[in-house]
Amino acid sequence: MTSGTVHIIGAGLSGLAAAVRLADAGARVTLHESAGHAGGRCRSFFDKTLGREIDNGNHLIMSGNHAALDYLKRIGATDALTGPADASYPFVDVKSGARWRVRINDGIFPTWVFDPKSRVPDTKLFDYVKAAGIAFASKDQTVADLIDKGDVLYARFWEPLTLAVLNTTPELGQAQLLWSVIRETFLMGGKASRPLAAKKGLGQAFVDPALGHLRSKGVDIRFNARLRAAEFSNGRVAALDFGEEKIPLGEGDELILAVPPSRLKQIAPDLDPPGDDASILNVHYRTLHKVPATPLGDSPFIGLVSADAHWCFVRDDIVSLTVSASHAIGMDEVPNQKAADDMWRETQTALDLGNMPYEAVRVIRERRATPDQSPEAAQKRLKPETQWRNLTLAGDHTATGVPATIEGSIRSGDRAAAIVLKRRRAA
Repeated sequence: MTSGTVHIIGAGLSGLAAAVRLADAGARVTLHESAGHAGGRCRSFFDKTLGREIDNGNHLIMSGNHAALDYLKRIGATDALTGPADASYPFVDVKSGARWRVRINDGIFPTWVFDPKSRVPDTKLFDYVKAAGIAFASKDQTVADLIDKGDVLYARFWEPLTLAVLNTTPELGQAQLLWSVIRETFLMGGKASRPLAAKKGLGQAFVDPALGHLRSKGVDIRFNARLRAAEFSNGRVAALDFGEEKIPLGEGDELILAVPPSRLKQIAPDLDPPGDDASILNVHYRTLHKVPATPLGDSPFIGLVSADAHWCFVRDDIVSLTVSASHAIGMDEVPNQKAADDMWRETQTALDLGNMPYEAVRVIRERRATPDQSPEAAQKRLKPETQWRNLTLAGDHTATGVPATIEGSIRSGDRAAAIVLKRRRAA
Protein backbone atom coordinates (compact mmCIF):
# COMPACT_ATOMS: atom_id res chain seq x y z
CA MET A 1 0.00 0.00 0.00
CA THR A 2 1.24 3.49 -0.80
CA SER A 3 2.10 5.80 2.08
CA GLY A 4 0.43 9.00 0.88
CA THR A 5 -2.33 10.89 2.69
CA VAL A 6 -6.04 10.52 2.01
CA HIS A 7 -7.66 13.95 2.25
CA ILE A 8 -11.39 13.93 2.96
CA ILE A 9 -13.38 17.11 2.41
CA GLY A 10 -16.49 17.16 4.56
CA ALA A 11 -17.09 15.73 8.04
CA GLY A 12 -20.72 14.81 7.60
CA LEU A 13 -21.67 11.18 8.03
CA SER A 14 -20.32 10.17 4.62
CA GLY A 15 -16.95 11.80 5.33
CA LEU A 16 -16.81 10.38 8.85
CA ALA A 17 -17.68 6.89 7.59
CA ALA A 18 -14.94 7.06 4.95
CA ALA A 19 -12.43 8.31 7.50
CA VAL A 20 -13.31 5.53 9.97
CA ARG A 21 -12.90 2.82 7.32
CA LEU A 22 -9.61 4.22 6.08
CA ALA A 23 -8.17 4.80 9.55
CA ASP A 24 -9.14 1.28 10.60
CA ALA A 25 -7.25 0.00 7.57
CA GLY A 26 -4.12 1.89 8.64
CA ALA A 27 -4.27 4.72 6.10
CA ARG A 28 -3.01 8.20 6.88
CA VAL A 29 -6.08 10.46 6.85
CA THR A 30 -6.69 14.19 7.07
CA LEU A 31 -10.30 15.27 7.50
CA HIS A 32 -11.17 18.84 6.48
CA GLU A 33 -14.47 20.45 7.53
CA SER A 34 -15.56 23.99 6.67
CA ALA A 35 -17.74 24.34 9.79
CA GLY A 36 -16.56 24.37 13.38
CA HIS A 37 -18.20 21.02 14.06
CA ALA A 38 -18.73 17.62 12.45
CA GLY A 39 -21.93 15.84 11.50
CA GLY A 40 -23.24 18.06 8.73
CA ARG A 41 -27.01 17.60 8.58
CA CYS A 42 -26.85 14.95 11.32
CA ARG A 43 -25.74 16.69 14.49
CA SER A 44 -26.70 17.93 17.94
CA PHE A 45 -26.19 21.36 19.46
CA PHE A 46 -27.15 23.36 22.55
CA ASP A 47 -30.05 25.67 21.77
CA LYS A 48 -30.20 28.81 23.93
CA THR A 49 -33.90 29.36 23.27
CA LEU A 50 -34.86 25.96 24.66
CA GLY A 51 -31.98 25.65 27.10
CA ARG A 52 -31.50 22.10 25.92
CA GLU A 53 -29.31 20.12 23.55
CA ILE A 54 -31.34 19.19 20.49
CA ASP A 55 -30.78 17.60 17.12
CA ASN A 56 -30.95 19.82 14.06
CA GLY A 57 -33.51 17.35 12.69
CA ASN A 58 -35.08 14.00 13.49
CA HIS A 59 -33.55 10.89 11.95
CA LEU A 60 -34.74 7.31 12.10
CA ILE A 61 -32.82 4.22 11.08
CA MET A 62 -33.99 0.64 10.87
CA SER A 63 -32.57 -2.58 12.18
CA GLY A 64 -31.92 -3.70 8.60
CA ASN A 65 -29.60 -0.74 7.95
CA HIS A 66 -26.45 -2.86 8.10
CA ALA A 67 -24.02 -0.10 7.11
CA ALA A 68 -25.23 2.28 9.83
CA LEU A 69 -25.14 -0.42 12.50
CA ASP A 70 -21.67 -1.56 11.44
CA TYR A 71 -20.47 2.06 11.61
CA LEU A 72 -21.78 2.38 15.17
CA LYS A 73 -20.00 -0.85 16.07
CA ARG A 74 -16.74 0.42 14.64
CA ILE A 75 -16.86 3.65 16.64
CA GLY A 76 -17.97 1.91 19.86
CA ALA A 77 -21.53 3.26 19.95
CA THR A 78 -23.64 0.11 19.61
CA ASP A 79 -25.76 1.07 22.63
CA ALA A 80 -26.55 4.57 21.34
CA LEU A 81 -29.91 3.69 19.78
CA THR A 82 -33.32 2.90 21.21
CA GLY A 83 -36.54 1.54 19.78
CA PRO A 84 -39.47 -0.77 20.39
CA ALA A 85 -38.92 -4.42 21.17
CA ASP A 86 -40.67 -5.40 17.95
CA ALA A 87 -41.12 -3.87 14.50
CA SER A 88 -44.07 -1.69 15.40
CA TYR A 89 -45.00 1.78 14.21
CA PRO A 90 -47.57 3.89 16.11
CA PHE A 91 -49.79 6.31 14.18
CA VAL A 92 -52.54 8.78 14.95
CA ASP A 93 -55.00 10.48 12.62
CA VAL A 94 -55.08 13.98 14.05
CA LYS A 95 -58.44 14.85 12.49
CA SER A 96 -60.38 11.75 13.49
CA GLY A 97 -58.42 10.84 16.61
CA ALA A 98 -58.01 7.25 15.39
CA ARG A 99 -54.92 5.45 16.62
CA TRP A 100 -53.24 2.31 15.39
CA ARG A 101 -49.96 0.48 15.43
CA VAL A 102 -48.57 -1.38 12.42
CA ARG A 103 -46.82 -4.54 13.63
CA ILE A 104 -44.56 -6.48 11.27
CA ASN A 105 -43.94 -10.09 12.18
CA ASP A 106 -40.40 -11.43 12.50
CA GLY A 107 -40.63 -14.09 9.80
CA ILE A 108 -39.99 -13.34 6.14
CA PHE A 109 -43.52 -14.46 5.20
CA PRO A 110 -45.67 -11.34 5.89
CA THR A 111 -48.37 -12.76 8.11
CA TRP A 112 -49.00 -9.23 9.44
CA VAL A 113 -50.88 -8.21 6.28
CA PHE A 114 -53.40 -11.01 7.00
CA ASP A 115 -54.07 -9.75 10.54
CA PRO A 116 -56.45 -6.75 10.80
CA LYS A 117 -54.93 -5.91 14.20
CA SER A 118 -51.41 -5.66 12.76
CA ARG A 119 -51.97 -4.00 9.40
CA VAL A 120 -53.17 -0.48 8.65
CA PRO A 121 -56.81 -0.14 9.80
CA ASP A 122 -59.57 -0.14 7.18
CA THR A 123 -57.30 -1.86 4.66
CA LYS A 124 -57.73 -5.23 3.03
CA LEU A 125 -55.27 -7.88 1.96
CA PHE A 126 -55.91 -7.04 -1.69
CA ASP A 127 -54.67 -3.47 -1.08
CA TYR A 128 -51.22 -4.88 -0.29
CA VAL A 129 -51.32 -7.28 -3.22
CA LYS A 130 -52.09 -4.41 -5.60
CA ALA A 131 -49.20 -2.37 -4.21
CA ALA A 132 -46.71 -5.17 -4.91
CA GLY A 133 -46.26 -3.73 -8.39
CA ILE A 134 -43.79 -1.25 -6.94
CA ALA A 135 -41.25 -4.08 -6.95
CA PHE A 136 -41.22 -3.91 -10.74
CA ALA A 137 -41.03 -0.13 -11.08
CA SER A 138 -39.06 1.32 -13.96
CA LYS A 139 -36.53 4.09 -13.38
CA ASP A 140 -38.98 6.64 -14.80
CA GLN A 141 -41.91 5.84 -12.51
CA THR A 142 -42.92 7.63 -9.33
CA VAL A 143 -44.58 6.05 -6.31
CA ALA A 144 -47.90 7.63 -7.28
CA ASP A 145 -47.65 6.03 -10.72
CA LEU A 146 -47.93 2.61 -9.09
CA ILE A 147 -50.04 3.08 -5.96
CA ASP A 148 -53.78 3.77 -6.08
CA LYS A 149 -54.26 7.17 -4.46
CA GLY A 150 -57.87 6.31 -3.67
CA ASP A 151 -56.90 3.51 -1.28
CA VAL A 152 -56.78 4.05 2.46
CA LEU A 153 -53.36 2.38 2.36
CA TYR A 154 -52.04 5.25 0.27
CA ALA A 155 -52.86 7.93 2.86
CA ARG A 156 -51.98 5.83 5.89
CA PHE A 157 -48.87 4.01 4.69
CA TRP A 158 -47.46 4.84 1.27
CA GLU A 159 -47.60 8.61 1.56
CA PRO A 160 -46.04 8.79 5.07
CA LEU A 161 -43.39 6.26 4.05
CA THR A 162 -42.50 8.15 0.87
CA LEU A 163 -42.29 11.47 2.70
CA ALA A 164 -40.07 9.97 5.41
CA VAL A 165 -37.75 7.98 3.15
CA LEU A 166 -37.49 10.16 0.04
CA ASN A 167 -38.26 13.59 1.53
CA THR A 168 -40.69 14.24 -1.28
CA THR A 169 -44.25 13.43 -2.22
CA PRO A 170 -45.37 10.19 -3.89
CA GLU A 171 -46.10 12.21 -7.02
CA LEU A 172 -42.42 13.21 -7.24
CA GLY A 173 -40.46 10.39 -5.58
CA GLN A 174 -38.82 7.65 -7.62
CA ALA A 175 -40.49 4.29 -6.93
CA GLN A 176 -37.25 2.33 -7.38
CA LEU A 177 -35.57 4.21 -4.53
CA LEU A 178 -38.50 3.57 -2.20
CA TRP A 179 -38.55 -0.10 -3.19
CA SER A 180 -34.87 -0.44 -2.30
CA VAL A 181 -35.75 0.37 1.31
CA ILE A 182 -38.75 -1.94 1.38
CA ARG A 183 -36.66 -4.76 -0.10
CA GLU A 184 -34.00 -4.49 2.61
CA THR A 185 -36.32 -3.92 5.58
CA PHE A 186 -40.05 -4.68 5.47
CA LEU A 187 -39.64 -7.49 2.95
CA MET A 188 -37.12 -9.18 5.26
CA GLY A 189 -39.54 -9.23 8.18
CA GLY A 190 -39.63 -7.62 11.58
CA LYS A 191 -36.04 -8.35 12.53
CA ALA A 192 -34.90 -5.98 9.75
CA SER A 193 -37.74 -3.49 10.22
CA ARG A 194 -37.44 -2.40 13.83
CA PRO A 195 -37.33 1.43 14.00
CA LEU A 196 -34.42 2.92 15.93
CA ALA A 197 -33.55 6.44 17.04
CA ALA A 198 -30.69 8.02 18.98
CA LYS A 199 -31.21 7.73 22.75
CA LYS A 200 -29.51 11.00 23.69
CA GLY A 201 -29.07 12.74 20.37
CA LEU A 202 -27.44 12.33 16.98
CA GLY A 203 -24.17 13.83 18.16
CA GLN A 204 -23.70 11.35 20.98
CA ALA A 205 -24.64 8.46 18.69
CA PHE A 206 -23.03 9.13 15.31
CA VAL A 207 -20.60 12.03 15.63
CA ASP A 208 -18.80 12.36 18.96
CA PRO A 209 -17.78 8.67 19.19
CA ALA A 210 -16.54 8.82 15.59
CA LEU A 211 -14.35 11.83 16.31
CA GLY A 212 -12.93 10.11 19.37
CA HIS A 213 -12.26 6.96 17.37
CA LEU A 214 -10.55 8.89 14.58
CA ARG A 215 -8.34 10.83 16.98
CA SER A 216 -7.30 7.57 18.63
CA LYS A 217 -6.18 6.41 15.18
CA GLY A 218 -4.10 9.53 14.63
CA VAL A 219 -6.42 11.16 12.10
CA ASP A 220 -5.77 14.89 11.61
CA ILE A 221 -9.15 16.64 11.95
CA ARG A 222 -9.25 20.24 10.75
CA PHE A 223 -12.34 22.33 11.47
CA ASN A 224 -13.07 25.76 9.96
CA ALA A 225 -11.11 24.65 6.90
CA ARG A 226 -13.15 25.52 3.83
CA LEU A 227 -11.86 24.26 0.52
CA ARG A 228 -11.85 27.24 -1.83
CA ALA A 229 -10.81 25.39 -4.97
CA ALA A 230 -9.19 22.25 -6.29
CA GLU A 231 -6.51 22.38 -8.96
CA PHE A 232 -6.81 19.75 -11.68
CA SER A 233 -3.86 18.73 -13.84
CA ASN A 234 -2.92 15.72 -15.98
CA GLY A 235 -5.98 13.68 -15.06
CA ARG A 236 -5.71 14.13 -11.29
CA VAL A 237 -6.23 16.64 -8.50
CA ALA A 238 -2.89 18.38 -8.03
CA ALA A 239 -3.60 20.75 -5.12
CA LEU A 240 -6.19 21.86 -2.58
CA ASP A 241 -6.64 25.60 -2.02
CA PHE A 242 -7.91 26.56 1.45
CA GLY A 243 -7.24 30.26 1.00
CA GLU A 244 -4.41 30.91 3.43
CA GLU A 245 -3.02 27.45 2.80
CA LYS A 246 -2.48 25.44 -0.35
CA ILE A 247 -1.82 21.72 -0.03
CA PRO A 248 -0.13 20.00 -2.99
CA LEU A 249 -1.18 16.41 -3.62
CA GLY A 250 1.63 14.03 -4.44
CA GLU A 251 1.29 10.89 -6.54
CA GLY A 252 0.47 8.79 -3.46
CA ASP A 253 -2.18 11.20 -2.14
CA GLU A 254 -5.91 10.68 -2.58
CA LEU A 255 -8.93 12.97 -2.30
CA ILE A 256 -12.49 12.11 -1.25
CA LEU A 257 -15.08 14.83 -1.74
CA ALA A 258 -17.86 14.15 0.77
CA VAL A 259 -19.79 17.37 0.23
CA PRO A 260 -23.37 18.21 -0.83
CA PRO A 261 -24.14 18.55 -4.54
CA SER A 262 -24.17 22.35 -4.52
CA ARG A 263 -20.65 22.45 -3.04
CA LEU A 264 -19.48 19.65 -5.30
CA LYS A 265 -20.52 21.68 -8.32
CA GLN A 266 -18.44 24.63 -7.08
CA ILE A 267 -15.33 22.53 -6.50
CA ALA A 268 -15.60 20.37 -9.63
CA PRO A 269 -17.69 22.27 -12.22
CA ASP A 270 -17.35 19.44 -14.75
CA LEU A 271 -19.58 17.25 -12.57
CA ASP A 272 -23.37 17.47 -12.78
CA PRO A 273 -24.95 16.03 -9.60
CA PRO A 274 -28.68 16.19 -8.78
CA GLY A 275 -29.96 19.31 -7.09
CA ASP A 276 -30.01 19.48 -3.30
CA ASP A 277 -32.75 21.96 -2.48
CA ALA A 278 -35.29 19.54 -0.97
CA SER A 279 -36.12 20.98 2.45
CA ILE A 280 -37.31 19.74 5.84
CA LEU A 281 -39.04 21.75 8.56
CA ASN A 282 -38.29 20.83 12.18
CA VAL A 283 -40.04 22.33 15.18
CA HIS A 284 -38.71 21.67 18.69
CA TYR A 285 -40.82 22.48 21.76
CA ARG A 286 -39.86 22.55 25.44
CA THR A 287 -42.64 21.81 27.89
CA LEU A 288 -42.93 22.64 31.58
CA HIS A 289 -42.85 18.98 32.59
CA LYS A 290 -41.66 15.73 31.09
CA VAL A 291 -44.08 14.68 28.36
CA PRO A 292 -45.99 11.44 29.04
CA ALA A 293 -45.06 8.94 26.36
CA THR A 294 -48.12 6.72 26.71
CA PRO A 295 -49.36 7.29 23.12
CA LEU A 296 -45.93 6.20 21.85
CA GLY A 297 -45.65 3.04 23.92
CA ASP A 298 -42.04 1.89 23.74
CA SER A 299 -41.44 3.74 20.48
CA PRO A 300 -39.41 7.00 20.38
CA PHE A 301 -41.84 8.52 17.86
CA ILE A 302 -45.38 8.52 16.51
CA GLY A 303 -46.50 9.11 12.93
CA LEU A 304 -49.10 11.80 12.26
CA VAL A 305 -51.72 11.50 9.52
CA SER A 306 -54.07 14.31 8.37
CA ALA A 307 -51.65 16.84 9.85
CA ASP A 308 -49.05 19.38 8.81
CA ALA A 309 -46.41 17.55 10.83
CA HIS A 310 -45.49 14.01 9.82
CA TRP A 311 -43.45 12.64 12.72
CA CYS A 312 -43.35 13.43 16.41
CA PHE A 313 -40.37 12.46 18.60
CA VAL A 314 -40.34 12.79 22.38
CA ARG A 315 -37.29 12.99 24.64
CA ASP A 316 -38.10 14.01 28.22
CA ASP A 317 -39.46 17.59 28.08
CA ILE A 318 -38.59 18.13 24.41
CA VAL A 319 -41.09 17.37 21.66
CA SER A 320 -39.68 17.49 18.14
CA LEU A 321 -41.80 17.53 14.99
CA THR A 322 -40.66 16.89 11.46
CA VAL A 323 -42.33 18.03 8.26
CA SER A 324 -40.72 16.13 5.42
CA ALA A 325 -40.69 17.66 1.92
CA SER A 326 -41.73 21.03 3.29
CA HIS A 327 -40.67 22.54 -0.04
CA ALA A 328 -43.15 20.35 -1.93
CA ILE A 329 -46.21 20.78 0.29
CA GLY A 330 -46.13 24.55 0.84
CA MET A 331 -44.80 24.60 4.40
CA ASP A 332 -41.69 26.58 3.49
CA GLU A 333 -43.93 29.63 3.02
CA VAL A 334 -45.70 29.36 6.39
CA PRO A 335 -44.34 31.87 8.98
CA ASN A 336 -42.45 30.28 11.86
CA GLN A 337 -44.86 31.29 14.63
CA LYS A 338 -47.94 30.15 12.72
CA ALA A 339 -46.31 26.82 11.89
CA ALA A 340 -45.30 26.34 15.52
CA ASP A 341 -48.74 27.16 16.93
CA ASP A 342 -50.67 25.15 14.35
CA MET A 343 -48.50 22.09 14.81
CA TRP A 344 -48.62 22.34 18.59
CA ARG A 345 -52.38 21.89 18.39
CA GLU A 346 -51.70 18.74 16.36
CA THR A 347 -49.20 17.65 19.00
CA GLN A 348 -51.73 18.13 21.78
CA THR A 349 -54.00 15.68 19.99
CA ALA A 350 -51.25 13.24 19.02
CA LEU A 351 -49.79 13.02 22.52
CA ASP A 352 -53.12 13.43 24.34
CA LEU A 353 -51.89 16.55 26.12
CA GLY A 354 -55.20 18.35 26.45
CA ASN A 355 -54.57 22.10 26.57
CA MET A 356 -50.99 21.83 27.82
CA PRO A 357 -49.00 24.81 26.47
CA TYR A 358 -45.41 24.75 25.34
CA GLU A 359 -42.85 26.86 27.23
CA ALA A 360 -40.45 27.62 24.38
CA VAL A 361 -40.07 26.72 20.72
CA ARG A 362 -37.30 26.60 18.13
CA VAL A 363 -38.07 26.33 14.42
CA ILE A 364 -35.30 24.96 12.20
CA ARG A 365 -35.62 25.00 8.43
CA GLU A 366 -33.18 22.78 6.58
CA ARG A 367 -33.30 24.39 3.15
CA ARG A 368 -30.90 21.86 1.62
CA ALA A 369 -31.81 18.79 3.65
CA THR A 370 -31.57 16.18 0.91
CA PRO A 371 -30.94 15.90 -2.82
CA ASP A 372 -33.83 15.69 -5.25
CA GLN A 373 -35.07 12.09 -5.40
CA SER A 374 -37.38 12.30 -8.38
CA PRO A 375 -36.89 9.86 -11.27
CA GLU A 376 -35.05 12.50 -13.30
CA ALA A 377 -32.72 13.47 -10.46
CA ALA A 378 -32.13 9.88 -9.35
CA GLN A 379 -30.72 9.14 -12.79
CA LYS A 380 -28.20 11.97 -12.28
CA ARG A 381 -26.69 10.40 -9.16
CA LEU A 382 -22.95 10.19 -9.69
CA LYS A 383 -20.76 7.13 -9.43
CA PRO A 384 -18.02 7.39 -6.79
CA GLU A 385 -15.24 6.93 -9.34
CA THR A 386 -14.45 10.05 -11.36
CA GLN A 387 -12.46 11.00 -14.43
CA TRP A 388 -9.62 12.08 -12.12
CA ARG A 389 -7.59 9.10 -10.95
CA ASN A 390 -7.08 10.31 -7.36
CA LEU A 391 -10.57 11.75 -6.77
CA THR A 392 -13.45 9.71 -5.31
CA LEU A 393 -16.92 10.94 -4.38
CA ALA A 394 -18.99 10.22 -1.27
CA GLY A 395 -22.34 11.53 -0.13
CA ASP A 396 -25.98 10.49 -0.06
CA HIS A 397 -26.42 12.01 -3.52
CA THR A 398 -24.13 9.43 -5.12
CA ALA A 399 -25.41 6.21 -6.69
CA THR A 400 -25.62 4.05 -3.56
CA GLY A 401 -28.75 2.23 -4.67
CA VAL A 402 -30.66 3.52 -1.64
CA PRO A 403 -32.26 6.90 -0.79
CA ALA A 404 -30.53 9.86 0.80
CA THR A 405 -30.72 8.69 4.40
CA ILE A 406 -28.24 8.02 7.20
CA GLU A 407 -27.81 4.55 5.74
CA GLY A 408 -27.15 5.98 2.29
CA SER A 409 -24.60 8.48 3.61
CA ILE A 410 -22.65 5.84 5.51
CA ARG A 411 -22.74 3.42 2.60
CA SER A 412 -21.31 6.07 0.32
CA GLY A 413 -18.44 6.72 2.73
CA ASP A 414 -17.74 3.01 3.11
CA ARG A 415 -17.68 2.55 -0.64
CA ALA A 416 -15.44 5.55 -1.26
CA ALA A 417 -12.98 4.21 1.31
CA ALA A 418 -13.05 0.75 -0.31
CA ILE A 419 -12.27 2.26 -3.72
CA VAL A 420 -9.34 4.24 -2.37
CA LEU A 421 -7.93 1.25 -0.49
CA LYS A 422 -8.20 -0.97 -3.56
CA ARG A 423 -6.44 1.64 -5.67
CA ARG A 424 -3.66 2.09 -3.12
CA ARG A 425 -3.10 -1.65 -2.78
CA ALA A 426 -2.74 -1.92 -6.54
CA ALA A 427 -0.23 0.92 -6.71
